[in-house]
Amino acid sequence: MELHILAEIAAQRRLDVLEMVYASKAGHIGGSLSCMDILVALFHQVMAPGDRFVLSKGHCAEALFAVLSGKGCFPPSELQSFSKLGTKLAGHPTPKVPGVDFATGSLGHGLSVGVGMALGLKLNGTSNRAFVLMGDGEQAEGSVWEAAMAGSKHKLDNLVAVIDRNMLQISGSTESIMPLEDLALKYEAFGFIPKKCDGHDMGQLVEALSTKENKPVAVIASTVKGQGSSVTSNKAQWHHKAPSKAEYEIIKADFALKTKKGGELYEG
Repeated sequence: MELHILAEIAAQRRLDVLEMVYASKAGHIGGSLSCMDILVALFHQVMAPGDRFVLSKGHCAEALFAVLSGKGCFPPSELQSFSKLGTKLAGHPTPKVPGVDFATGSLGHGLSVGVGMALGLKLNGTSNRAFVLMGDGEQAEGSVWEAAMAGSKHKLDNLVAVIDRNMLQISGSTESIMPLEDLALKYEAFGFIPKKCDGHDMGQLVEALSTKENKPVAVIASTVKGQGSSVTSNKAQWHHKAPSKAEYEIIKADFALKTKKGGELYEG
C-alpha cells in the first residue's frame, strides 16, 4: 500500500478515536493518538496472516478498536458503544473483541505474553512473528526487562518489541519520573537489536517494523502524545481526558483536514 494511503487511514482512525472518546466521555486519547501510525503500519502493511499482536499499553484500546474495525473485524458502527454499559469494546481490550488475542491493561506484562507467543510460533515451525506495542512509561516495570532477557535467551528472532516513545506518562515527563535514556542501549544490552525511527513517518515505520534480524528487535518509535491537533499535542493532561464540546470541534477539524476529503476511509 502506498505510504500516503497509510497516512490517510491513520488520520481517519484518529478521527474515529475522537468520536469514541467524545461519545463515551472517557478514554485515553493522548496515547491512542501517539500510537495510531504504528498500529496502521502494522495492521495494514507489515503484519502477515498468522502473525500475533499484543497491545501491552492496553489503556489505549480505542486506537486498536478503531484499526480493527477499519480492517473489517467488526462494523464501524460498533465503535460508538466504546466504554458503555454492556459493550464488548471496554476501556481495555479483551478476547471478546474480534482480532484481540489477549486481555491487557496491567502494564508491564505484554512483552512476556509476546515472548510466549513468539516461542510458540517457533515450536510450531512457522515463520510468523509476534509484535508487542508498549508505552514508554511502561518501561519502568521490571517485568518488561525479565521478558526481554527471556526473549534473548530463547533467541526469538521472530519477536518485535515496539515502544511508543512519546516522552510523557500520566504524571508528566518520563525522564523526570523514571529516566529511560539511553533506551536503545538498554535493549541492546538485553540482547535485542534496537531500531530507532520517527513514529509518525510511515516510511520509517514500515522499514523498521519489517526488519528481520537474527535476534529480537526493539523498535523505538519517537512520537508525540496527542498527535494531530494543537489541542492535545504533547500535553500530559490528555493522557486520560474527554474533550469539551469546543475542544471536540477544534480537534475534529484538525483531523478532518488530514483525511481524504474529510470522509470515511476503510481499507481491508
